Amino acid sequence: MFSVSKDYAPPFAMVSPFFWIGSLFYLLGTVFLLFLNPDAGHFDMAIVGWAHWFLLGFMMMIIFGAMAQLVPVVVEVGHFSVDLYYVIWPLLLSGTIVMSMGFWFMPLILPYGGLIVLIAMIIFLFDTLMTLRKVTNITLTVKTVVASNLFLLTGIVIGFVMSLAVGSGLEVDIGRWLGLHAVMVLGGYVTLTIMGLSLILLPMFGLSHGFDETPINRAFKFMVTAVILHFVSTIIAWDFGQFAAIFMMFISVSLYLYQVFIIYKTRARKENDVWAKSMFFGYGSLLVALILGVVYTLFGGENILMSASWFLIMGFFSFLINGHLYKIIPFLVWFERYSPLVGKEKVPMLNEMLPHRMAHYEFIFSATGVAVAGIGILIGSGDLFKGGTIFVITGAGFMLGSVKWMLRYGK
Repeated sequence: MFSVSKDYAPPFAMVSPFFWIGSLFYLLGTVFLLFLNPDAGHFDMAIVGWAHWFLLGFMMMIIFGAMAQLVPVVVEVGHFSVDLYYVIWPLLLSGTIVMSMGFWFMPLILPYGGLIVLIAMIIFLFDTLMTLRKVTNITLTVKTVVASNLFLLTGIVIGFVMSLAVGSGLEVDIGRWLGLHAVMVLGGYVTLTIMGLSLILLPMFGLSHGFDETPINRAFKFMVTAVILHFVSTIIAWDFGQFAAIFMMFISVSLYLYQVFIIYKTRARKENDVWAKSMFFGYGSLLVALILGVVYTLFGGENILMSASWFLIMGFFSFLINGHLYKIIPFLVWFERYSPLVGKEKVPMLNEMLPHRMAHYEFIFSATGVAVAGIGILIGSGDLFKGGTIFVITGAGFMLGSVKWMLRYGK
């Protein structure tokens, strides 16, 4: 556990736009799924455009907002320049829209969107790394933040170069570098960030303590080594090195899942609220994605790869992010509006600041939709995929409503 102090927390008005925008991008991204054909494969420009809309506009937007709040509080140092976050979200917002439009309709504008996103990422990385420079207690969470942000920078630069290839004809072997771009961003940044924050958030919300941290320390080492190996192997065109790196990532994720199981077994809070249910479904989806990923690596099959990607992105990443919003937003709202009133007047409990019915519907519709659509992708059924997508869209609508309810609580 760690102490929480307003000395380190940034203004709530700075953080809330990230949650608003991310939730809106999530809803629109699920609607856009209706216009995709998963059988087209991962090189299809419509799917690539959707992936950037979803990963940048939803996942990165929410992660950046959460990191703006969590990093200074966890490491107990103030932001290097907190005002930079007022610039980050407009740049990330506009860059994501331009990039997605470039993939879908106008390839010529793709490099401009890529440049705007790159600037937003560099500003975020600059503030994060300069903030961490003042840290004296180097924990695993600090290590994951440093490593993941360096990988993010590399991945985004590679992505920008590929956008130049698509938009302006720069001669680049996109097929060769696309895999590295995905590994750097999804494995090197998103997964490592989740690992580091899990060591803080899962024990805090589940009231777990005194557990063995050996698995996640090993998972961190395996993932860092794998990403570096994949980078070097791509540079020198060493196929076996890339293959070995992928399997090291599978080992890392397996160790991480084992660490999550250890935290779950030692938790004191047994209540299965919407956060706990989201964690169960999210980590279950990660296990499914891991199994499908191993099968694809050994035997191939585009539908297996697309299904694994679906369960990773829509099942694991999305449920972990949305599930934690049910904990993070009420806490931030309470901290901003009610903590000064403690001892002076009655203040609400965090549980009262949660839209329980909307959250319940969000989970049911989203989980059902992800499962049905994922099976549809796996067996090549377009109708099953579209049917599942309708459920996911409905769940996303309830999610946006829940975020609006929580952010406006007490106003």
